[in-house]
Order: sequence, then structure tokens, then C-alpha cells
Amino acid sequence: MKELIGTGVALITPFKSDFSVDVEGLKKVVNFNIENGIDYLVVLGTTAESATLSKEEKQLVIDTIVSANNGRLPLVLGIGGNNTQEVISEMETRDLSPFTAILSVSPFYNKPTQEGIYQHFAAIAKAASLPIILYNVPGRTASNMLPETVIRLANDFEKIVGIKEAAGDIVQAVKLISGCPKDFLVISGDDMITLPMILAGGAGVISVIGEGFPKEFSKMVKLGLERKVDEAYEIHYKIAPAIDYIFAEGNPAGIKTVFKKLDICGDTVRLPLVGVSDGLRSKIDAFISSF
Repeated sequence: MKELIGTGVALITPFKSDFSVDVEGLKKVVNFNIENGIDYLVVLGTTAESATLSKEEKQLVIDTIVSANNGRLPLVLGIGGNNTQEVISEMETRDLSPFTAILSVSPFYNKPTQEGIYQHFAAIAKAASLPIILYNVPGRTASNMLPETVIRLANDFEKIVGIKEAAGDIVQAVKLISGCPKDFLVISGDDMITLPMILAGGAGVISVIGEGFPKEFSKMVKLGLERKVDEAYEIHYKIAPAIDYIFAEGNPAGIKTVFKKLDICGDTVRLPLVGVSDGLRSKIDAFISSF
């Protein structure tokens, strides 16, 4: 899975002011990222507001991104949830031919035990036709997929090839990097600790800030993978304020504000999400103007 080492971005779904999918805006987002050094694209992740997209809209988003990408970069598709059989059914019925791998979030709301998490992903791995990247994001799922569970899955199933680790815990990340098989991809899901994770042996990032600042963030990741530490940290510290800003009032409201300032697409989000406050918008706009 060398094609998934480096910088991936979790693409937003732009909406028009009437809340319909902005197809042209989505094409602009895809091209902006491809033209500025991103290594792969993640489709229908959390940042895409996939929870509020209908089945038809999800297909429209997939078709738009596949067409705009036109085979230029690897694509990863988000298929996850807290109904194991429904996740398996979607994997078995959706056309996965354009995709390199599946990103599957740890079950949310149900709050399964570690054994429940293991059995959930074991069932998915047995049914999968594509490699699976686990996604651990305790801030959204209300349960933490512990390193011992991930290591167990990594050793038991060849189809499980990596994890997007978004607990924001560098100690946990290091345990994963040291404990998982050598070719298992430990991918940062937390923009602020991406560089420390890479320097500890991580495989890169699936980023939110990276899609708004693709040239700079992907360069930082590349420098980190090359162990050019001082140069990488120079970029990290330059972009770090923007990472705080885009998550201050929720994702993807923050990153959509970036795209509006860049004149790539609008910043509309769907309820229950709302747009950022005027104060935060001013900070984001000022950062971009001076970047």
C-alpha cells in the first residue's frame, strides 16, 4: 500500500446556498488538491458530512470525484458505521472499482467493548474485496480503539492494512507504530500531531487542513518522511494556527470557511452543523491573507 504513504485529504462536500450538492465546487476542490501535491483523496469521510447525505447524493459525490480525478490519484472510500451488517452490505453492493482501499470508522454510539470492536472489523475484513483502513476517532465515536485491539486485527487479517489514528494521543500512536507489523500503515488523523507521528515511524496523514493548504502541508509531510526535521517543523509552526482555527467551532465548518476565502466554493454546511462565527471567520481570513 505504498500509494497511501504521504498526504491524503478528507474531502469536503460543498453545498450551494439551497443546501444541494455543489458539483462544480467539488470539482474545483479536487483539482486544487491534485494540482498542489496531495498524494491521495478520501471520499465520503466524516469531513464530507456523509451523515447528512442521501444515498443518491453519496453516489453523486462519488461520481463527481471519480470523474474529476480521472485516474490521477488513488482514491479511498469511507464505508463505516455502527451496524456491522449494513457496512458489509454497502461494501458488497457498491461499485468499488475506482478505489484503492476502504476507510471504516470504529462503531459509534453503541459503545462496544474492545471485543465488540474486534468482531465488527473481523466480520468486515472477511467480507471485504478491498484493503481496509481502520479509523479510530474517540472524540466522535465515544469509544477508543485500543492499541492491543488494533495490533490484534493487524496480525489476524491481511485485508486490514492500516489505521487512521485520530485519538490525538502521541503515546497511543507510538504504541501502534511499535506494535503493529512493519508494513502496517499508521496514518495520522490529527493534523496537529501529524509531524511527530511521521517522525516516530508513521506513514503520513489523512488531513483536513491539508485540503485547504495542500502545497504547504504535503511538503511538510514529505520533508518529515525524508527526516528533514528542521525544515518540516518550520512549515508545521507556520500552519499550526490555522489548524486551531479550523477545528475551533467544528469540522467541516472551519475548512469550508477557508475554501470560501480562497474562492473555491461556498461555506454552507447542513444542520445540525452551522457556519463559523464572525469572529472566527475574521481570524481565518486574516491568516490566509498573511500566509
